[in-house]
Amino acid sequence: MTRSPDHAGPARRREAVRVVLLDPEDRVLLISGMDPTDPNGARWWHVPGGGIEPGESPESAAIRETAEETGLRLGSVGPVIWRRRAEFSLMGERIEQHEVYFALAVASFVPGVSGWTDLERRWMGEFRWWSPADLAATAETVYPEGLGELVGGWRRAGLVTRAGPA
Repeated sequence: MTRSPDHAGPARRREAVRVVLLDPEDRVLLISGMDPTDPNGARWWHVPGGGIEPGESPESAAIRETAEETGLRLGSVGPVIWRRRAEFSLMGERIEQHEVYFALAVASFVPGVSGWTDLERRWMGEFRWWSPADLAATAETVYPEGLGELVGGWRRAGLVTRAGPA
């Protein structure tokens, strides 16, 4: 996801959800990504999530996206805890993405890719659970930037919800 748009013209607006999953060791699940149209380009790590479909609530999108991208089936996600706007280029398109975030405490699990679309298989790679120390020390690109500090603040503020059963 190139963060400095390099394509002329207006960006396509996209509404999206992001789900920060924290295991009992306070590790965050991230997925690696890359632009499939630029195989030698930058790689990054991001939390699960994706576009909100027409008529879908952010909560429903978060439940659906978590199941599709990780295999974890949730019954509820709690309240939106953060919002951000990101502008980037992906696969030759400029995108202005408006994201809402949920943070959930979950039991440890091994994520799976059975729900990935063909496109997701082209641009997403491996899963990794990141500890707060991993996030603080990494030189790799992680979105959103400052995720470790954000998660720490959400924890201190009591904003991380225990995942509801599916």
